[in-house]
Amino acid sequence: MKNQILALTLGMLSLATYAQKDELKAVEKAIKKGDLQEAKAVIATLEESEDSMDSKYKGKYLYLKGVSYGDSNVEKAAEAYNQLLEFEKESGKQKYTKEAQPKLSELIQTVSNKAIEEYNAKDYKNAKGNFALTYKLSPRDTTFLYNAAVSASLDEDYESALDYYKELIEVGYTGITTQYLAVNTATGQEEDLGTKSNRDNMIKFGKYTTPTDKVSPSRKGDIIKNMGYIYVNQGKPELAIEALKEARKGDPKDINLLLNQAQMYIELEQMDKFGELMQEAVELDPTNPSLFFNLGVVNAGEGKTEEAIGYYKKAIELKPDYGDAYMNLAIAILSEEKAIVDEMNQNLSNNKKYTELEGKQKEVYRKALPYLEKADSLGRNMDTVRTLLNLYDTLEMEEKADALRPIYKEMRDQ
Repeated sequence: MKNQILALTLGMLSLATYAQKDELKAVEKAIKKGDLQEAKAVIATLEESEDSMDSKYKGKYLYLKGVSYGDSNVEKAAEAYNQLLEFEKESGKQKYTKEAQPKLSELIQTVSNKAIEEYNAKDYKNAKGNFALTYKLSPRDTTFLYNAAVSASLDEDYESALDYYKELIEVGYTGITTQYLAVNTATGQEEDLGTKSNRDNMIKFGKYTTPTDKVSPSRKGDIIKNMGYIYVNQGKPELAIEALKEARKGDPKDINLLLNQAQMYIELEQMDKFGELMQEAVELDPTNPSLFFNLGVVNAGEGKTEEAIGYYKKAIELKPDYGDAYMNLAIAILSEEKAIVDEMNQNLSNNKKYTELEGKQKEVYRKALPYLEKADSLGRNMDTVRTLLNLYDTLEMEEKADALRPIYKEMRDQ
């Protein structure tokens, strides 16, 4: 009795196998005729038994499934091809791999090109989906996930953007790339030769010289910064701070992460914390004029005028054409006037004392004047011209005041 049951079961398996074989022939025939609708219809009948399919036909089935769906359902086609590559790799018999690989690459290229076109057309809604799909089809190409995150942010789909950024961090994405450059001996132009081995060969053959490597900066700081702005947009700046703190634990000397964290403190209006991080940034990058300028702004805001003046002067020392630093330095010096004016108002009936204070006021103006004139020469605007005109008038510098007055009038009337 047991033998009969076994025989019956074997018979049923044989019938199923024959049916699979016949249906795959039907799919093949439909594809040859160009009738992909028919091919997909037959494939659909086989999908239910996909997991239990005879291994003899599994590779062929997955290949035909990929071909059948093709451009009409890229995700399903690519999934079939990827399953095929994995299946044949495990079995050691790569019968369809050679044909499937270029077809898979073609599908990935089609989707990525579409995503790029949509992005360039500012169709961020569709671009984010196709960049994400490209990454799903080819998980090694993590740049597409980054592009999906950027597109989602531009589409103001912050939840999706946040999910993409989090996944980028999880997979350890940095965005660092290396260009292998060399000079073409025929044209004299520097070119990117793709890979180090290719460049080495070209140099060996005498076609290129002067090899150099160009490494792009890490995008990790940008990712954390973008996450931070999303959290701020969602009314959760404290989460932005935490994300940046966590990121800095892994790379405490990353100046970009530090500056992004500092920016979040500005959003939270915690200027004391901002100042602390700027001080830390100066220690990490002591030749960066922007850091000293920011420290000047922080100290000026806290009423620490002398400290602010020192930081502005340091910024100018590092960058002699730093127009904003000259302007802020002049403003910091002019802030000393307030105390003098207050005292003048208290001595309106004391002519001697008032005259003495008036002299001190003019001395402050003379001290600020060269920095203000330099700021104006580097980038003239309404503020520099108006302030200069006031100083010239007060200091009775009539020739300079008369030359500047029509310029101010023209700017004011625009």
